[in-house]
Amino acid sequence: MRSFSCLFALALFACGGASGAESTLPAAAEAAQLSNRDKAVALLESIESGDPAPAAYVSPNEYTQHNLAVADGLEGFGEVMQNAPPGGFQVQVVRAFEDGDYVFTHSVYDFFGPKIGFDVFRFEDGLIVEHWDNLIEVMPPNPSGRSQTDGPTEATDLDATEANRTIVRDFYESVLVGGDMARITDFIAPDAYAQHNPNIGDGLAALGEAVQAMAEAGTPMTFTRVHQVLAEGSFVLVMAEGALGEQPMAYYDLFRVADGKIVEHWDVMAPIPPRSEWRNDNGKF
Repeated sequence: MRSFSCLFALALFACGGASGAESTLPAAAEAAQLSNRDKAVALLESIESGDPAPAAYVSPNEYTQHNLAVADGLEGFGEVMQNAPPGGFQVQVVRAFEDGDYVFTHSVYDFFGPKIGFDVFRFEDGLIVEHWDNLIEVMPPNPSGRSQTDGPTEATDLDATEANRTIVRDFYESVLVGGDMARITDFIAPDAYAQHNPNIGDGLAALGEAVQAMAEAGTPMTFTRVHQVLAEGSFVLVMAEGALGEQPMAYYDLFRVADGKIVEHWDVMAPIPPRSEWRNDNGKF
């Protein structure tokens, strides 16, 4: 695995000792031919490969980090890379979608242990200027035999992007945040709902049973605010916050929509650490 010191240095336009303008000309020419989706995927894959080139897709002047375990800016990124375990990191990008200046990905990592995660990148002028993520440990298949990442990976119905975004936002805000459970079948097909949450099986009945069990155990799942709804075609990602019992939580929910109904769901639910443990001041969202 290559050293990440050069990767970090390239991100600061100093790799190889050349001047900033000279060292970034080839990368800039290549970057101009790539979509933002391609750049985000290349950056994630470079975490495993050690290829320093994709670091040039990160803005050297502005990089706002929302992973609360990582210090802000490129310095924080470099610190994580330089503290990789002996075997390095592994990244497999399963899904990647683009929504205007945003790219959202769904990946399998070995990142200080096996994990599943969503990453969200915001671009300005072709460079990454902001990053959010949510990670959880890899778990066995759920009661319906589905993993946390299997299922369709390519967006379809691209002309329905805005309609699907509206459906998912309305579902999240009215049913999950607003608590209007009577409307749930307005949005979800009861018998055609494929579930990838590791603890819940397919269908609305299994979802209802799981929610009831959490409430009875004294750890009800609550949703308080939707922060972002990103979409490309049939896939819609919601970034929201709430709580599991008394524990503040970050919810990243990926939905697949078909014919006006939510038919598939993946998620990562992760605790938001207390303010005293944050490595940056940007907040989770």
